Amino acid sequence: MSAANEANQLGDVARRLQDRLVGRQREVEIVLAALDAGRHMLIEGPPGTGKSTLLRGVAAELDVGFEFVEGNAELTPSRLVGHFDPARVMDDGYDPDVFVDGPLMTAMRDGSLLYVEEINRVPEETLNVLITVMSERELHVPRLSRVPAAAGFRLVAAMNPFDTVGTARISSAVYDRVCRLAVGYQRADEEVTIVLRESPAADAAWVARVVDVVRRTRHHPDLRVGSSVRGALDIAAVAASLGALRSVPPTDRALGLDAALVALSGRVQVREGVGTSSEEIITALWNDAFAATAEHGGDRESERDGSSEGRAGKAGAPAGAARR
Repeated sequence: MSAANEANQLGDVARRLQDRLVGRQREVEIVLAALDAGRHMLIEGPPGTGKSTLLRGVAAELDVGFEFVEGNAELTPSRLVGHFDPARVMDDGYDPDVFVDGPLMTAMRDGSLLYVEEINRVPEETLNVLITVMSERELHVPRLSRVPAAAGFRLVAAMNPFDTVGTARISSAVYDRVCRLAVGYQRADEEVTIVLRESPAADAAWVARVVDVVRRTRHHPDLRVGSSVRGALDIAAVAASLGALRSVPPTDRALGLDAALVALSGRVQVREGVGTSSEEIITALWNDAFAATAEHGGDRESERDGSSEGRAGKAGAPAGAARR
């Protein structure tokens, strides 16, 4: 394929992905370019920013193989690479046909993408295997000999910020072998679009206020961790079902608050030493956004812009371990 035709093909892929991934044009182009150049890719950002969706979408549009690995403390080298079937070894010995490929071996043999989710939860000894493969494009397995990576094999990984519970810092040896892309939350209007795509029957003005509440949890001084757009998606979905159950509109303020409490109270994390619960903080944010507090009275919904990032709350508490 000529360079011009290849560029046109990548452009078509980028345009299709931009229709599917709201507010991610730059990120789509960078990931496509890095993979087209044969580079390994690491996307780093908070939970709920679409890292997995972006990588899965790219793999689907490029029509390449995609091996998924969930990064966690139980991901040992043998689970990643593969192992000899003990029962068959007793009969056939260490024959190559007895080896059960893990996701890494499958991706290497097929020339596929190996996607490691939350790579900074993976044990160091397992990461060392990935470092070797990225550097040498081959793997030496005892009793199986050398296994080269087929053309097209690349590692794509996603990770949350290193200070998230259960994560560790990624070594410089990993960073030295990947192209890194940092992603953040989309704009308010883009998050509204995401929610409306999932809940097209929802009132757009109401959704804008829901997104406003969710975005303000990310900056509230009493919260160590706020909610991603997934919180807004859950509020809209739960409110629709709860409205049908109670025979009231989903936009009812009391109903919406119930939906917000169940959707957000487990997602946000209160700073250590703060005497306010997550439910109290969510209630205050909801009442402020929807003007439902007794001292204001009435309905100020027409006076507020739903894309507001929020106001200052209580004085900041010292950072530390979080509680619900």
